Amino acid sequence: MALDDDVRNLARNSTFAEFEPEALRLLAFSAETHILRAGDVLFRRGDTADSGYIVLSGSIALTAQDDGSAAERIAGPQSLIGDLAMIAETQRQATAIAREPSSVLKISRTLFHRILREFPLSAERLRRQMAKSLQSFVGDLLRSQALKS
Repeated sequence: MALDDDVRNLARNSTFAEFEPEALRLLAFSAETHILRAGDVLFRRGDTADSGYIVLSGSIALTAQDDGSAAERIAGPQSLIGDLAMIAETQRQATAIAREPSSVLKISRTLFHRILREFPLSAERLRRQMAKSLQSFVGDLLRSQALKS
């Protein structure tokens, strides 16, 4: 896939939508593309997580169960998997398996932090976006608790 295609795919994801074009270009240029066959395991639950993945094509099944049950989530094109791992050290909470031939863009924590350092406007936009998401999440929790009372 061409660099410009990777940049467009990144820009379609809500996490990266507000990034500066130059930040997206560096991210797309420096990230690793992985090609998966149907049934290939991208990562396993409990693995140390050091990167996130943007699904470029195909679909990835995510499941926290190791008993062969149906996937809890299917990630398709432009989905971001493992976003927390781009920010902090963590463990994988699910196993990710390609459901069909797929390709993903691997964004390491080191690369993500570099982008945030070199593009402070993108970092600030991301911080604001994360703050809004967290406020919305807390509001949903409070409403849920109020309904239960």
